[in-house]
Order: sequence, then structure tokens, then C-alpha cells
Amino acid sequence: MLDIKLIRQNPEKIQKAAKDKGVEVNLERILEIDSKVRGLESIVQKLREERNSLASGIKGKPTKEQIEKGRKVKENLEKEEKALLAVSEELTNLLFQIPNPAKNDVKIGKNDTENDVIETVGKPHRFDFTPKDHLELGQSLGIIDMQSASKVSGARFTYLRGDAVLLEFALVNFALETLMKEGFIPVIPPVLIKTGVMKGLGYMENGGDEDMFQLPKDDFVLIGTAEHALVAMHKDEFFNAKDLPKRYVGFSTAFRREAGSYGKDTRGILRVHQFDKVEMVSLVKEGEDDKEHEYLLSLEKKLFDALEIPYQVVKMCTGDLGFPAARKYDLEAWLPGQNKYREVTSVSTVTDYQSRRLNIKYQAEGEKKYVNILNGTGFAIGRTIIAILENYQNSNGSVNIPKVLQKYMGKSVIKKQN
Repeated sequence: MLDIKLIRQNPEKIQKAAKDKGVEVNLERILEIDSKVRGLESIVQKLREERNSLASGIKGKPTKEQIEKGRKVKENLEKEEKALLAVSEELTNLLFQIPNPAKNDVKIGKNDTENDVIETVGKPHRFDFTPKDHLELGQSLGIIDMQSASKVSGARFTYLRGDAVLLEFALVNFALETLMKEGFIPVIPPVLIKTGVMKGLGYMENGGDEDMFQLPKDDFVLIGTAEHALVAMHKDEFFNAKDLPKRYVGFSTAFRREAGSYGKDTRGILRVHQFDKVEMVSLVKEGEDDKEHEYLLSLEKKLFDALEIPYQVVKMCTGDLGFPAARKYDLEAWLPGQNKYREVTSVSTVTDYQSRRLNIKYQAEGEKKYVNILNGTGFAIGRTIIAILENYQNSNGSVNIPKVLQKYMGKSVIKKQN
């Protein structure tokens, strides 16, 4: 959430920043509740001081007058503390409804149609035959089985089989090897996290909870990316400045309802309910997130450069930025089967938005500060497999394996499975 001092000092700026993201917030109500909180805090502090003064002034056995006065102070204190707790909770809930303002360099726009392509890398390959899409290729090769998955789990699930499985773990191993050389710590996180923790990450507001698979009976939410569990790993923790940056690479299964995407991308494995991801997370000192953001973007580009797949880098406008993000880039790979670029990775800075909500701090020069947090995709496995199948296909239906992955797979081509 945002620093309440920032809201007090710049209410119009915060109101506009929220509106730029398409979110309406009632700052007048928030400032009204904030004033009540401060008033009650003052009352509670005075009553505590009075209670302590009474206790320290008693010598020997207390008199009836002292006992009665102490009782009244205690009752008043309990009453005001209860009121303070209720109003503080209301303020916190209201603050949680304010999105993280976009950085100054982010373009103001309504939706993804106003995003900017800032770089194009590589040229789409020209085939001397009509290229197939990934599902036709995957089915003919016997490595993608959505028909069986639909019987078992319903729509938007799949079985990966044979060489698709080997291709997945080749991608995972390549990403881990690359990122560990950069100092990233590998982690396999839990895929179930507490609902309160997910709220702390800032993804459940503004309808975000509708895209999550939730288990209310157990108070759990299934993660939509390893980032959710990696960031929360340091909830209520305190770093020394010398221990930052802290960088992790997580591998996990992820789950999304794909709410609001009815009838969109229903063919194949582009938009499914369950998929695997390699995810990067960085915790850095205040003010170092801009540099780290460019660094994480360079790593995403490095991974796709190694696959030799054409892509473009897109910078999100405010309306397509998401609730906690202050700036975000997407990598969109060229998919011959669709004859268009499609998102395969993203990388965001959320500044201190999540660290304030999850209480993750560090100490620098005697001052306690909140860390800045960033997240970025290493590989979204399913979408990367799509990009490989479609870009490396041959006229006979086989698919060449990118050179950088051949050592992990022990072969150079995917042929029809028996």
C-alpha cells in the first residue's frame, strides 16, 4: 500500500494516478478516517501515560481512590484501544484499494491498444510452406493431448507428453543455469498460500481475486506465479543493507481462472488454467529498482535471444499496468501459426508497494526503509513451447530443437511419437 504521509501531502496526485489506471478511490473518506486514527492514537497514548503514571505513583498498598481511578483509566483505555483498532482496520482496508501509481515515464493510456513497442529483435522466418499452429503440430507429433485432459479436468487443461516434457525441463534447466550464473538463488516454492498473504501482495483488489483459484475452507489461494510465494517468503523480515539485492529464481506450477477471457484464445495451450513457469524476483534498496528493472529485462531478452526466436519489447501504458505495478515491460514472441506477436514474458517493478503491505524492511545508515521489489518471467513454459514449435517447424511436421537446448534433450529434432 502507499505511505499515508504521501496521500496526506499529495491527495490530488494520488487520485489522478489511480484514475490513470482506471480505478476510482475515495480519498476524502480515507483522509477522514486517517484523521480519526490520529485522534484516537493521541487519546490512547495519553491514557497509557496516565495509567503508567498512576502505577508508578503508588507506594505500598493502593488506596480506594487510587484503585477507583486506575479502574476508570483502564476501562477508558480498553474502550479507546478497541475503537482505535476498528478504525485502523478500516483505514488499512481503504488504503488497500489504492493502486500503486505509475512511474513518471509510463504513458497514460486506457488499455493494451495504447501500449508502445519500444524494440523489435529478429525477423520473422519466411517458410516455403504454410506454417501450422502449435496445437496441430503438438497433436500430430503426439506431445500435446488436450482431448484426454478435457475428459479428466475439463476445458483449458492439457497433458504434455514425450518430447514436450523433455522440452519443458530443457527450458527449466537452461533458465536455471543461466540465472544461477547471475547469482540468483533457485527455489521451488509452495503453490498454496494464505489468503491474507495474497491480499498483502496486492493482487486481489479491483477484481483480481476473480482470476484466482481459492480454497475458502482452508483459507488458501493457489498461486498464479512463483512470485507470489517468493516475495511473501520474507514477510515481516528485516534485512541489512549489505545483504541486498536479494535475487531468486523460482520454478512452480501456476493456476489462473482466466476470468474475463471467455471465448478468447481457447485453442491450444496459450491460455490454460494450469501451467509451469520460471520466475525471477529481486529485492533491492530504495531507489535502485529502475536499474534492476532494466537488468531483469536484459535477462529476459538474453534467454529469448539464445532461443533465436523473434520478439518485440512492449512498454505498458497506465491502463494495462496492473494494480501493484509501477512500470511493466512485456516480451512478445513471433508466432507463425497466428501470424502475430504474443506475450511470452513480463517484468515489473512494484517499488515499495508490496513491502509496505508485507512489512519487508532493511536498515541503511541507521534508518529503516522498505525494500523495492521486482518480478520477471524467466520462461512461461507453455507459451515458450508454443513459440519453439511454431518457429522451428519443418514441412514434414517435425520440429527442430533450438541449439541451446539440444544438450539438455540429447537430440536435435522432435519427431512423431509412437
